[in-house]
Amino acid sequence: MKPRLNDPYKLAQAPIKAMQALEVALAASGLDHELLELVKLRASQINGCAFCIHMHTTDLRKHGEIEMRLYMLNAWRESPLYSNRERAALAWTEALTRLSETGAPDADYEDLKAEFTEAEQVNLTLAIGAINVWNRLQVGFRAAHPMEGIGDAA
Repeated sequence: MKPRLNDPYKLAQAPIKAMQALEVALAASGLDHELLELVKLRASQINGCAFCIHMHTTDLRKHGEIEMRLYMLNAWRESPLYSNRERAALAWTEALTRLSETGAPDADYEDLKAEFTEAEQVNLTLAIGAINVWNRLQVGFRAAHPMEGIGDAA
């Protein structure tokens, strides 16, 4: 895969800094880091963003996430490995990432409301929006994920 732009971040420095500031604010919002990373990973899976899938699985592993939860994330609805809070966040992630298909169903919102405060709902929604923007940058401009530590698999 050949990148379409060499360094899109240099071409839009002020908006990228604003996106990075949003990420810092979301990290300080009180939402659990691992929950945010699971949400980012799930949206990246849906969007087919290899760069972000690599980044978020690497981060989750670094923070002690078990491998099976990473493997099962595509099938989280069928796996008992996720808490009710995580399930609500993942359903909301899927609903908003596929917004044109789902329309953000009331049932998903009710599950979200049962597990998250109003402020957490807004912060989680902003995090989902942000990862979707990052996915579009990476996929749209064909960013390649790092190859260090992968070995001869490719």
